[in-house]
Amino acid sequence: MGSLPVLASPECAPERRAKVSAFDLAPLFSAQRRHLDHFFDRLDMSQAAAFAQALLDAPGAVFFTGVGKSGIVARKIAQTLASLGFARAGFLAPVDALHGDIGAIFPGDVLVLLSKSGASDELLALAPCARAKGAYLISLTSAASGGDCPLSAACDLNVHLPLQGEICPFGLAPVTSTAIQMVFGDTVIAAIMEARRLSRDQYASNHPAGKIGKTLIFKVKDVMKKQNELPLCKEGDMIMDQLTELTSKGCGCLLVVDEEHHLIGTFTDGDLRRTLKASGPAIFNLTVGEMCNRNPRTITAEAMAVEAMEKMESPPSPVQFLPVVDDNNIVCGIITLHGLVSAGL
Repeated sequence: MGSLPVLASPECAPERRAKVSAFDLAPLFSAQRRHLDHFFDRLDMSQAAAFAQALLDAPGAVFFTGVGKSGIVARKIAQTLASLGFARAGFLAPVDALHGDIGAIFPGDVLVLLSKSGASDELLALAPCARAKGAYLISLTSAASGGDCPLSAACDLNVHLPLQGEICPFGLAPVTSTAIQMVFGDTVIAAIMEARRLSRDQYASNHPAGKIGKTLIFKVKDVMKKQNELPLCKEGDMIMDQLTELTSKGCGCLLVVDEEHHLIGTFTDGDLRRTLKASGPAIFNLTVGEMCNRNPRTITAEAMAVEAMEKMESPPSPVQFLPVVDDNNIVCGIITLHGLVSAGL
């Protein structure tokens, strides 16, 4: 492997606090943009389309592999493809594959090999073994096909990812090439999503947890308050008689209903303060029906919870809750901003 330089131990090195300023960052981001533009301007779209079609048409599983940072990108792309639910997709560690894990590959599977140089020893060793198993091989390299890219010759399809250079001070660390690999892989996956006409429900079925899952799966009925949790009153009730109901249910409002629970309007703690300021002692003689908002925003129980949040935040002014009503305007619940946030939305 040659001789590596001997570095001074940290305790012997002179102490100096390193700093990075905006002045230092600006030219690096500009250089990164130029390198990415170089990639976009020179990418062969016919190669990209062939790659996307191969993934779409794969009769079996799709495996991604790579060494080092390219391996990390390969794992991420594999996980994103797997999350769509169109095909079995996964990451195959090249060294582990050569020690038994290649048994996961069956005839008709696709193996995508990511390599900046196109000359990684581990991938060159893996390619003929995967071919012997009946896999279709695709290489993604930044070295053009030919003698400088032996991996492309070992594969059925090569996609050249044009690389002008790395923004690393030595031009060595893969800080631009990996960005190109990631952009390419994710963009192709977005194209596959469109080609397969992936629906929100299909996507949601593979993301039951986390922010994505909650946004796509949770409906209003899943997070709303109902039955005894509802702050209900009649329009003929005196305002001051309903203070306990207004404050005890944690909604900051009253839902004004008739005898059959049809929604008449809403009365909020803000309405209480404004009425008290405007009417003074006369508030003791006012009914909820006289001061309530008779045209409140509402939502249905089957609406998505994220839609409720958007409706709360919509103009002309945000609100903290929405009455939940059915098709006959009968109250069946209330959803609050606090409840949405507590649910992780």
